[in-house]
Amino acid sequence: MNKKKELCLALIGNPNTGKSTLFNLLTGLKQKTANYPGVTVEKRIGRFDIKDHAIHLTDLPGCYSLSPESPDELVAAKALYGDLEDVKKPDGFIVAVDSTNLRRNLFLATQLLESKIPVIVVLTMWDVAKKIGTTIDLEKLSQLLKTRVTPMEAHTGEGLSELIEAIDQMISEQLVADPNNYFPEIDEAVKFFSETLDPENTLSRIEIMRALIDQNGYAEQRLESKLNLASNQQLEDIRHRFFDQESLFIKESRSRYKKINAIVKQVEQRNPIHRTWVEKITNFIDQPVIGLVLFIAVLALVFQAVFSWATPMMEGIDILASKSSLWLKSILEPTAFRSLLTDGVIAGVGSVVIFLPQILILFCFIIVLEDSGYLSRTAFIMEKIMRNFGLSGKSVIPLISSFACAVPGIMATRVIPEPKARLITILSAPFMTCSARLPVYALLIGAFIPDTYYMNGWINLKGLVLLGLYFLGIFGGIFTALIMKTFLPAETSSNFIIELFPYRTPNLKSMLIKLYDRALIFLKRAGTVIFSVAILIWALAYFPRPIEIKNQFDIERDLVAAVADAKEKTAQIIQINQEEKAAYLEHSWLGQMGKSLAPVFKPLGWDWKVTAAFIGGIPAREVVIAALGTIYAIGDATTSESLLQDKLKNAFWDDGKPIFTLPMTLGLLVFYAFCLQCFATIAIIRRETNSWRWPIIAWTYMTSLSYLAALITHRLVSLII
Repeated sequence: MNKKKELCLALIGNPNTGKSTLFNLLTGLKQKTANYPGVTVEKRIGRFDIKDHAIHLTDLPGCYSLSPESPDELVAAKALYGDLEDVKKPDGFIVAVDSTNLRRNLFLATQLLESKIPVIVVLTMWDVAKKIGTTIDLEKLSQLLKTRVTPMEAHTGEGLSELIEAIDQMISEQLVADPNNYFPEIDEAVKFFSETLDPENTLSRIEIMRALIDQNGYAEQRLESKLNLASNQQLEDIRHRFFDQESLFIKESRSRYKKINAIVKQVEQRNPIHRTWVEKITNFIDQPVIGLVLFIAVLALVFQAVFSWATPMMEGIDILASKSSLWLKSILEPTAFRSLLTDGVIAGVGSVVIFLPQILILFCFIIVLEDSGYLSRTAFIMEKIMRNFGLSGKSVIPLISSFACAVPGIMATRVIPEPKARLITILSAPFMTCSARLPVYALLIGAFIPDTYYMNGWINLKGLVLLGLYFLGIFGGIFTALIMKTFLPAETSSNFIIELFPYRTPNLKSMLIKLYDRALIFLKRAGTVIFSVAILIWALAYFPRPIEIKNQFDIERDLVAAVADAKEKTAQIIQINQEEKAAYLEHSWLGQMGKSLAPVFKPLGWDWKVTAAFIGGIPAREVVIAALGTIYAIGDATTSESLLQDKLKNAFWDDGKPIFTLPMTLGLLVFYAFCLQCFATIAIIRRETNSWRWPIIAWTYMTSLSYLAALITHRLVSLII
């Protein structure tokens, strides 16, 4: 069997052009997500086959031009030159061009067409263009651009076969027509540069042109390095010689748009149509007050669904974990290895995996809101509010992103130009309720908040409490921003530019791929970080095994065996075994650690077991669930197969009073709403601020605030009830 020939293509385009949906249609599940080496920018690489060729497709971050102004756009520029680590130089480009905004999107496309690399132009949003009365002469556009142009309805997949055919044609022909010159004014300067500084012709026209245009940018630095230039003075001299003081960036934009306008005039026809009822509704809900109320209502719906829809799936996972534990206990001897599997791996990891359905439901809503265009409108509505708290208008997207995970949210702060506003956003982002907090919330709310409904069953009290915790996180971020604003007065820009795209129907296949990717990330985390911590917690909770405890309970078992009748014997032996497990746990390393710190947390109503779980969950918030699952599996008096929620309900102090009272539980929820238990977030704060000062300040501040807030909550609720 002949091995398929491998080719590398890059998918590029402006943000929100349907590029990611197109990538998912082409590659399906044959894709992987990571970060580009050295930068906090997401990399997606997939694969698909065409005849005897294996195509490796790189989905480049959205960008508007090859003059990079952000880390995302820098990645796209590097891809053109083949400078990306772990990614080969593309053999061709697929450019996603929004059919409804041809003029703006063709700017990037024409820049790539000048690179003398094979290019296919895909006109996305083709169905939307038809709905708004826009027609495009494809044949004429293809002639004018001198490349293949194919329409695509990414959300339905219509046009995919034509795109595959175009890619096959590009592969088989491997011909690049002499490209149009969209910026002829620079040719004389490029020629002079080649003759003066590059007589051996080691550089292409596109490399020299971009270096001259992108003053102090990546292309200029790359060219200096390639030619071993001592400084950029030679480039400055050429710029002044041919263009005096005029900005080449502005001159290129003027020249390029002049030719693009001429092309669009020949190929595009816009027919006026009447406003649809969808547009009327859109205009209505885009109003600030109505939009804000709707946003709160949408959040409430999401949290109601998280609890209502996930229950059957969670029960199924719990039954599977329980049966697996019982099966292992039936075939293995009661050794440390059996305890590791049942009390460590299954009880620890299983107690976290059970919340996967809730996390996927949450992410499903986030994906729908993002792909439909709703989140960008929310950012626009919230912008003026954010300014009052010392945040930039561009802080909205990073903070919204932090509801999924603070790490990409903090990465996204790079779009904020003001250093102080960016720092305030970085320190506020960890307060947004990320998906790692959800298992903690779900466990405690599910166990201790009454299953009460209002408005004829439409509103669930548990969902309202979850919504309140999300708003509590927002309050924590705003409170932090106000403090930072006081001590670090930051001048926020009055300019806030964000594209408000028409509402779109999310593509089902693309949604499922994104959900699959999120599930894989969560399960990998459960199988690595949480698995490792669960084993560590088990070891700390299992060892040492004092012989004195074994001897003491062996005597008790012998007495029961000699005295008790057959009916009572089994129940008493089970009780003795559970008391033995509790005694071992109390004398374990983890038990001693929990007891040593227990006095610090006793004002919050915590016992040494909850304190020990807190210690185990310091690397990541959700690990506290695994820690509780392991601790109560090893040392609880209830049956090890019961739900963790039931075990917490049956946890008592020595005097018989319940540990998880309502004041303690609400205080614990508030504690985890504010605390910074996430090594990944601490690491990314260190990376983005280039200092250990701010992550240390953030951890100390958030831990102190969480303790104080939990203490106040515990005292107030105790006084009320």
